[in-house]
Amino acid sequence: MNEMSWPPQVPPPPPSPVPPPMPVGFSGSRSDFFHLVKRGAGLEFVTLGFYRFWLLTDIRRHLWANTLVDGDAAEYTGRGKELLIGFLVAMAILVPIYLGYFLIGLEAENIQAFASIPLVAFFYIFGQFAIYRARRYRLTRTVWRGVRFWMSGSGWKYALYASLWGLLSAVTLGLALPWRTAALERYKMRHSFYGDLQGSFEGRGWEFFKRGWWLWLLAPIAFVVYPIAPFIYGAFKAIEWRWWLSGIRFGGVRLESSLPKSALIGLYWKVIGWIVVLGLVFSVYLGLAAALVASMSGDAFGEFFTSQEFARSIPLLVLMGIGYLVFALAMNIVIRVYLVRDLWVRVLGSVNISGIEAAANVAARGEMANALGEGFADGLDVGGF
Repeated sequence: MNEMSWPPQVPPPPPSPVPPPMPVGFSGSRSDFFHLVKRGAGLEFVTLGFYRFWLLTDIRRHLWANTLVDGDAAEYTGRGKELLIGFLVAMAILVPIYLGYFLIGLEAENIQAFASIPLVAFFYIFGQFAIYRARRYRLTRTVWRGVRFWMSGSGWKYALYASLWGLLSAVTLGLALPWRTAALERYKMRHSFYGDLQGSFEGRGWEFFKRGWWLWLLAPIAFVVYPIAPFIYGAFKAIEWRWWLSGIRFGGVRLESSLPKSALIGLYWKVIGWIVVLGLVFSVYLGLAAALVASMSGDAFGEFFTSQEFARSIPLLVLMGIGYLVFALAMNIVIRVYLVRDLWVRVLGSVNISGIEAAANVAARGEMANALGEGFADGLDVGGF
């Protein structure tokens, strides 16, 4: 009999180990950011606010370039000139609309109150359109590892969708807000891409509501007991950030956030503290400016304020305008340091990314979006960062 020989049994190769979730890093210096926004505020003062388009671009470049994912930084390719042109074009469209409704109100004062209703409705819908298009612009100006993010979808469809959800939220006194946020985020992420890697959103409205239902109960109290408002709002934003980040997906890439509820409360209190300090400084400045103008007029301080010259004093109005502009720019510095840079760093510090290997072989796709949407968002004061 022939002996049969069997090949030796080779065990299958062990499965490749799944890389552990990796944290998102931030390498930027707080002092560098402070000098950036301080210099930008000075240039805003000189240019009467028009430098803000270039300052916003510089802020985004700083934050993007210092955000590290798997050791590689993101890149922001937007330009201040694009934002300025988008704003001017948006104003060329919005100003005639404002003017038309103003003239209609003068011609028909008896229906002026009713005429404002369609105006408010139009600008709410238009604002939602602007929010979508502004996000589309920012996404197409964001590059990581040489591949651009981009966005498809209809801004008008999103605006209609958001308006219907907004109406439902108003009817339910805000209780439908978590489901509105989840539905709108699913629409936006479904049309968001990193190269040929499609985004999605797995967050659910019920999850959002379960995490923050007690805030809905406390919110009415905050309108009466003001000191608890920063605690409630800070906790709400932390819950929203954690829920939103934990729902973001790009193919097999998953984000997870562990942001505590108390992580942002201190930032809001610091801003409130600076508002009080800057408000006191501004009040002292106004008093000194009034005393200076009164001394120049030759009248006693009390007589100057009781005379008609006080209301018609051009030097006093100029000094008040300069002081207010400096106060507003100082507040912008505070907000940009605490509620943009520091908030960005705290939120990023809570994020871990899994499945980053899914983004290793991504093909470039998508087209650049113009800055008109960002211009509309700026003109309507509805733009996010």
